[in-house]
Amino acid sequence: MSHSDSSPTPPAARPLPLGVIFLTLYIDLIGFSIGFPLGPDLLDHYLRLEGRSGVLGWIVGQTDALAQAFGIASYTPVLFGGVLASVFSILQFIFAPFWGSLSDRYGRRPVLLATVAGTAGAYVIWVVSGSFWLFLLSRLVSGAFSGNLSVATAAVADVTSRADRSKAMGLVGAAFGLGLVTGPMLGAVTVQVNLAAHFPEWTRFGINPFSVPALLAVVLSLVNLVWISARFRETLAPEERAGAREPRLRNPLRAILGLENPALRRTNLVAFVFSVAFVAMEATLTFLATQRFGFTARDNGYLLGFLGGCAIFTQGYVVRKLLQVVDELRVLSGGLLASAVGFIAIGLAAQPDRKSVGEGKRG
Repeated sequence: MSHSDSSPTPPAARPLPLGVIFLTLYIDLIGFSIGFPLGPDLLDHYLRLEGRSGVLGWIVGQTDALAQAFGIASYTPVLFGGVLASVFSILQFIFAPFWGSLSDRYGRRPVLLATVAGTAGAYVIWVVSGSFWLFLLSRLVSGAFSGNLSVATAAVADVTSRADRSKAMGLVGAAFGLGLVTGPMLGAVTVQVNLAAHFPEWTRFGINPFSVPALLAVVLSLVNLVWISARFRETLAPEERAGAREPRLRNPLRAILGLENPALRRTNLVAFVFSVAFVAMEATLTFLATQRFGFTARDNGYLLGFLGGCAIFTQGYVVRKLLQVVDELRVLSGGLLASAVGFIAIGLAAQPDRKSVGEGKRG
C-alpha cells in the first residue's frame, strides 16, 4: 500500500458528523423556544405597563376589531398571539430564502455564524425591553436572522446521500423536538426569577420580568457561536458554490412555487400549507390554554414540553422505523392526516385531558 493510500483524510475533507449539526440545531432551538410559554404573561405585563397606548394599543385595537368582526371577541388574546407570531414569521418568510442563497454562494458555516450572532443580538434587545416597541423590535430582528435553522438543515443534505437523507432528516426532527422540550421548560422555570422585582432600580435600563429567560437565550446563542466556530466544518464544497446565483432578496412565494421541477413545486406547496397550520397552532396554543384552562407559564412550559416529546418520539424513532418498511409518500400522508386530527382535537378540547390527546396526535 502506498503512502498516499495510507495517509489519513485531512480534517477539512472529512464529512461533518451529523452529531455536530444536531447539537447546533438543538442549542439554537432551546434559545428560540424559551419564550414560547411566556406569551400570555408578556401581553399582560405590557398592557399593565403601557395600557392601550402606542404600538401595543394599536395592535390590540386592531385585534379587538378583528375578533368582533368574526364574532369571537372572547378570544382576543389568542388572536394577539397569532399577530405577534406573524411579526416573526413574516420576516422569516422574507429573509430565509436570502440566507439560503447566501449559504449556497459562500458556504454554510459563515452564514450560520452571521445568523446566530444576529439572533444573539435580538435576545440582547429582549433583555432590556422595558417597553413593548423594544420587545417588538427584538422579534423583528430575530425573524430577519432566523435563516440559521434552514441553513443547518441544508448542511444535513450536504453530508448525506439520497438514500440516507430521510433518516437524517428524522434526526433533525428529533433535534427540533428535543429543543422544544427543553426550551419551554427552561423558560417556564427561569421566568420565576424576576430581576425587575428584586432590583427595581434596574428597570431604568429596561430590565423587565422576562429578562432572565432572555439572558439565558443570549448565553445559549453565544455558546452556539463558540460551538460552530470550533466544530462546524464547511459542508458545501467550493466547486458546488461556483454556480450559485448572487444572493439577493427575492419574492419568497416565487422561491417556493416558482421552481421548474413540478414535483418540487408540489412538495414545497405541501410544506408551506402545513407550516402555516402548525405555526398558527403553536403561536396561539399557550394563549388558548391560558384562557380556556387557566394555565400558568409553568403549565404552558409542560404542555409545550409534551408537544416536543411527541416530536422526538415520532421523528426520532417512529419515522425512522416506518421508512424501513413504507415509502416516504405514505409516511408523509399518514403524518399529515394525524396532524389534522390533532389540530381538530385541540380546537374542540373542553378539558385539559382531551387537549393532551390532541397534542399527542401531532406526528
